[in-house]
Parts: sequence; structure tokens; C-alpha cells
Amino acid sequence: MPTLIPPQRIPWKRPRRAVPGRPAALISTLAVVGLLAGCSGLAEATTRTDDGDALTVPAPTDPLPTKVPAGTTLAIGDPTTQFALDLAGDQIDAPLDFDIEWANVSGGPQSLEAFRAGSVDVSAVADIPPLQATWTGVPVHIIAALYRENWETSPIYQLASAPGVTLTSLADLKGKRIAYSPGQAQGALVLKALAAAGLTQDDVTLVELPSTGDVYPTALAAKEVDVAPLGGTAATRYLNQYAADGATAIDHHLRDDASHLYAPVEVLDDPAELAALTQYVAAWAKAKIWIADHPQEWKQKYYIEDQGLSAEDAQVLIDDATVPDIPADWADGIEREQETIDLLSAEQDRAPLDATELFDTRFAEVAYRAAQEQRAADGSDR
Repeated sequence: MPTLIPPQRIPWKRPRRAVPGRPAALISTLAVVGLLAGCSGLAEATTRTDDGDALTVPAPTDPLPTKVPAGTTLAIGDPTTQFALDLAGDQIDAPLDFDIEWANVSGGPQSLEAFRAGSVDVSAVADIPPLQATWTGVPVHIIAALYRENWETSPIYQLASAPGVTLTSLADLKGKRIAYSPGQAQGALVLKALAAAGLTQDDVTLVELPSTGDVYPTALAAKEVDVAPLGGTAATRYLNQYAADGATAIDHHLRDDASHLYAPVEVLDDPAELAALTQYVAAWAKAKIWIADHPQEWKQKYYIEDQGLSAEDAQVLIDDATVPDIPADWADGIEREQETIDLLSAEQDRAPLDATELFDTRFAEVAYRAAQEQRAADGSDR
């Protein structure tokens, strides 16, 4: 059994970020019609730890505001969307009537640290960071949801083996040393794979390693672990280098495709920031559709010129790119999130959570309409 990180049952209040005299970036000042709704108000928390500490706050049901007050600023950790909006220019019609401070922050550990510091208001993550934030005392809500229509044929991750290790099916995980990151999507995938194979943590050795940078490929190559989840070019590069030595990778046939925006509850309780987030969710959805509809431009400008990938590695990512599903109804995604919560609660000794309280479903229609508008603008049949 790995050494698991217990929940930090401590009160948390978000530090208020100082707004500079001049914003780091100004995106647009086009006006939109509508009235500013009143403060959404924090609802009484209903999910609590055994000690009685509040974990989640049910999302409000008040209508979203449609007008952003002058002087509003959001600090956003979503580098991919930032790049897409800049690259697409006026091909994406998404007025943002507020100042933006872009932060080079994404993923769970970075965004949670930034939330605690009060330096970021919203960030892009997979499905596990909102749970980790909640379990460690930072109430958050998910305000945008994207899934892959092609999730089964183009998963985010594969399970890769060290050179010479036999791995042809999930059943082969038994007895293996598996790289494991408890608070990240890769860690949840490992637990899901074990459950799908009818195995438990007692049947394997979970080796706690952060799933950042080249940690997992390096650990596999050095045979410090037998199996690790690898995605994107990391998997391609690893297999290109070590397949001749017996390294392999298998598909797991499990859902690993959730992509979200999430924000601290205190941000969402500010009516000005809530109005700005409403506009940003629409811009985020349009950016995701634009990326999918412009694969060659994205390959050249983002993967090759910005990220420094080779044309070959960039094409791998294009071939496996997301076919975006931005649904108007989040019920299926919430159900899958609840299954993940239940699994992690049992396997990591976490407090139970109600997934419905994590999702602010008021934003679902905002993202869906924006995605449909961008598809029409692009002439896309996706």
C-alpha cells in the first residue's frame, strides 16, 4: 500500500489578489447587453468530513450575470486557450469585457497552489484536481466541461511498460510496480485500471511519483517502475527509443478524457468576477472548437513553433486530437465523476463527496451555445 496523503481539514479563505493599475493583458472592451445579477451567495455546505468540517458548497441556481462591470480583472491559468485566442484573432467572436492577467499555470498542483495564494481565479485541469482541492480545504466549482467523442480510440493516456516487462492486457498489471500520483488524473487512471482488471492495491506495488515533465518515462527507462501512464508525445518518444528493448504500451479502454475549468467558490461569489467568468467560458468553448477545426494551423503554430515539437511528433498529436464534446447537459459527466469520487474515497481513504455539488451547471448551456456558434462560423460538421 502506498503512503496516502490525508485530507487537510483546515479552514481556508482565499487571499484577495491586488489588482494593478494597469492589467497584464487587455483582450477586448466590446459591450454586451444585460443586467448584472446580484451576488450569488454561498449556499450552506452540505458535504462534511467526519469531524464536521465543510468540504463542498452546492452551486447556486441564480441566473448568470451578463454584463461585466468596468474595472473587472480575472487572473487566468489556461495557456492553451490563451494561445488559441491570440492565434485565431477575429475568427473567434467572443467579447471579453474585462482585463485579463494571463498566468502560466495549468494542471492540478500548480493551480491549487495559485488558488491558495490568491494569484489565479480560474484554471484548466482534468477531473481530479477539483476533487483534490476540495479534499484539501479549498472549495471549488467546475464551470466548464469538455469530453472526447473519440475517447475510446484516442485516449489521453496509454499504459506503458519498462523494457522487457510483459504488458499485453490489464490483467498483466498484477505483481507490477506502477508509477502513481494520488492527486492527479494519472493516479486515478491507475486505480480505475486495477479495478477493471479485478485487482486491488495489494496485488501491485504503487510507487508514488509526480506525473510531471519526464519523470515517468525516465522511471520506466531506468526500470524503477514496471508500468506508468504516458500520454501524447511522451508515449511516442518513449516507445521510439525503447521499443527495440522490449518496451510496449496498451490501451486501457477507460474514460480518461474529462477536461474542465474550475474556480474557487469565493471567486464565483463575486458578481463581477462571475460575470467575467461567464464570458470566459464562452470564449474557452469557442477556442476548443476552433482548435479542432484548424488542425494544420494548430500543428504548425502551436506544436512546432511554440512548443518546439518536431513535425513528426506534432502530427502524432494531431492524429490523436480531441474530437470535442461540449454537452449542454452534464449529467453523464457528473455520474462518471461520482464513480471516480467513490473509487478514490475507498482507495485513498478520502471523505465522500457529492459530485453534483462540485459542478456549477449554470455554465453548461453557455459553453454549449458558444461551441455551436463556433462550429457554424467555421463551417464545421463536428
